[in-house]
Amino acid sequence: MATTDQDEFAPILPGAGGSDYERYLRTDELLALQKGPDEWVHRDELLFQTVHQSSELWLKHAWVEVEEATRLVDARDVGAALRLLRRANESLQYVIGFLKHLELMSPWEYQEIRRVLGHGSGFDSPSFREIRRVSPPLLDAFHALRRERGLSLLEVYTRGREHEDLYQLAEALTEWDEGVGVWRFRHFKVVARIIGEDVVGTQGTPVELLAGLIKHKMFPELWAVRTELTELARLSD
Repeated sequence: MATTDQDEFAPILPGAGGSDYERYLRTDELLALQKGPDEWVHRDELLFQTVHQSSELWLKHAWVEVEEATRLVDARDVGAALRLLRRANESLQYVIGFLKHLELMSPWEYQEIRRVLGHGSGFDSPSFREIRRVSPPLLDAFHALRRERGLSLLEVYTRGREHEDLYQLAEALTEWDEGVGVWRFRHFKVVARIIGEDVVGTQGTPVELLAGLIKHKMFPELWAVRTELTELARLSD
């Protein structure tokens, strides 16, 4: 009997699903993670869950790349580390962009969803906790490499063309810190736009506390060096 095209491309991977695409990506499980229409208190629950679940996936991808980039810097493979840090930084841009979708919800209708969130809060994001965990070792690895080359942080910039890889690494770390800061800012503005600034969140945390976190920097020295460079340039005139 001749083999049909259908037989030739029949799924060969184990698991549920009518195709290898579905089995490899576990789409049955993935698409069952959101509430169905019979569970919604409002149809925008699908939007709300999709945004947050997608964000967790991309934040996970980001922190995993940062962790591996740190190992590569420790191994003095800066080029490979920069490639992964570019991936991590792009991942943050997706997460920032997802927040726009939440602003398309009605502030009044969102109150229905809020009632079924329990004590759920963005402060409990496991992927964001991992970002906070993996970021300090990345900075430590950068400083170790900088000191190994006998350079101050200021010299990483003033002699950047002599140490291009180290300069690019410093800028990749700055972009990472900036991306996290922009995400914090956008998150605060979304929350303020939907439920207001002078209210208490689902965990009893005032929304205004989020505003205070906007100023937080993971790598403050990488921002302070800009001021030093400006002052150095002024004194050189």
